[in-house]
Amino acid sequence: MIEADNTQALQKTVHGGLSVLEIIPGESVVVVIGLGLTGFSVVRFLVSRGVEVTVADDREHPPYLGRLNELGQDIPRALGGYDAQVFNGTTHLVVSPGVSLETREVRRALDLGLQLVSDIDLFMSSTPGKVIGITGSNGKSTVTTLLGVMAQKDGRRVKVGGNLGVPALDLLDQDEPADLYVLELSSFQLERSSFLHTDTATVLNISPDHMDRHGDLETYARVKQRIFSKCGVIVINQDDPLVASMGREDQEVLRFGLKEHQQLDFSVEQRDGAEWIMYRKDPQMPADSVRMTGRHNLSNTLAALALGHAAGLSMETMLEVLRVFPGLPHRMQSVATIDGVDWVNDSKATNVAATRSALMSLDRPVVLLLGGTDKGEDFSRLVPDGAQMRSVLAYGAVGPRVANEVQGSEFVVGGLDVVVQRAAEAARPGDVVLLSPACSSFDMFENYEQRGRRFSALARESA
Repeated sequence: MIEADNTQALQKTVHGGLSVLEIIPGESVVVVIGLGLTGFSVVRFLVSRGVEVTVADDREHPPYLGRLNELGQDIPRALGGYDAQVFNGTTHLVVSPGVSLETREVRRALDLGLQLVSDIDLFMSSTPGKVIGITGSNGKSTVTTLLGVMAQKDGRRVKVGGNLGVPALDLLDQDEPADLYVLELSSFQLERSSFLHTDTATVLNISPDHMDRHGDLETYARVKQRIFSKCGVIVINQDDPLVASMGREDQEVLRFGLKEHQQLDFSVEQRDGAEWIMYRKDPQMPADSVRMTGRHNLSNTLAALALGHAAGLSMETMLEVLRVFPGLPHRMQSVATIDGVDWVNDSKATNVAATRSALMSLDRPVVLLLGGTDKGEDFSRLVPDGAQMRSVLAYGAVGPRVANEVQGSEFVVGGLDVVVQRAAEAARPGDVVLLSPACSSFDMFENYEQRGRRFSALARESA
C-alpha cells in the first residue's frame, strides 16, 4: 500500500470575500431570483453581511417565503412574476439554479448590465479552506459523499454539500470552519459562475442531460468544463472521450479509467485471474472488495481515490472506507427480495446514460420501470447491447414517447402503484425489478427521493 504525498494539493488563496465580486455592503443591491433552498441560502448569507437584497420569484408562494422573517428585517419581494421595476437600482443578480438564464425577464436584466453572480461565486470568494469540486452527468453524488467519508475517516475537518444536501453557503455559516470542502456542482451552478477556484476537481463523465436547458451536448460539455477553469489538480475520466480532451497543458492531471489505457494513475487490472484496483503499477486491493456494486461504481471508486490522493488523504484509509461504504439511497439500492425477485431502487437515474449504466451493471433478466418528465432525450439508445430485458414498463408524462422509441416496451397508464403491480406480474424468480426512470420526477413527485421512497414501499407491499 502507498501513502499519498501532500505536494499535489494547491495552496488556497484567501480571496478577500465579497469585495472581489464588487459587492459592497451599503452600496450594492442584489436581486435574488428564485426562493428555493439555494435562493434562501444566498439571501441569508448576504443579509448577514449587510448587503441589501430583494427577492423575486414567479410563484406567489415560493417554498422558503415563510422563512424570510427569520432574517430579522423586512426584505423587499416581488412575487407572482418578474416586474421590471424590481431591477431598478440593482447592481448584481443571483439566479437560482432552477431558473433558466434564458427566461425573458432574466435576459432583459442581464442586458441592462447587471453583474451575474452565483451562490458558488459567493462561496469561493469567502472560504479560506481547500475546495474539491465534483461534477458530471452521473455518479457525482456518490463520489462526493464517498470522498467526504474518506476525508472524515482520515481526520480532516471536512464539510460536504453544494448541489447535494446542504447548500454551499450554509456550510460557511456553520459554527466550526472546515479545512476541506467537498462540493457537488451541477451544470446550472457552473454556467452562472465566473469565480471558480478549486484545489482539485473532476468531470466524471458527459452524457446528454438537461438538453432542454443547454440545447446540445457540446454546450453542456463546455459548461461542465468550467470547473477546471482555475484548478490545481484536475482529475480526468480517460474512458469518456469528451472528458479525456479537457484540461490544459499547464494543469496537473490525474487520470483514471476501467478500459485499457496507457499511463493511467488509477485503473483496474487483471492479476492472477482477479481484478485489482491499481495506483499506477502498484496493486492496492481486489476490486471485489469494494462494497458498492456495479461497474459504474467501480469507476466512481477510482475517481474518489484520485481526488483523495490529490488532496493528500491516506491511501490505506481510503481503501478501508471502500470496503464498508454501501453507496447512497436511490442509487442501485436493493430494497426487497420477494419470491426470488430482487427489487432495486435507482430513482436517482434521471437521464438515459444513468439508466444504461444501471442495466450494464446487471447480469440477470430485468423488468425495467422508467418514465417521468420529458427532458428531450433520445430513448432509442436506452437499452445497451447484451442487456437481458424481461420487460420495459414506461409510465408518466413521457411514457407514450418511450413506448414508441424503445423496442418491446409497454406504456402503462396510471400511477407508480399500477406500474409496480404490472412489474410484479411480469417478473420471474431470479429477475431484477429495476426502477431506473431515465427522467426527472416532477410529473408525479416532488423529487427523485420521494419517487424512490414510494417505489420501495410499494415493492415491499407487493409480497
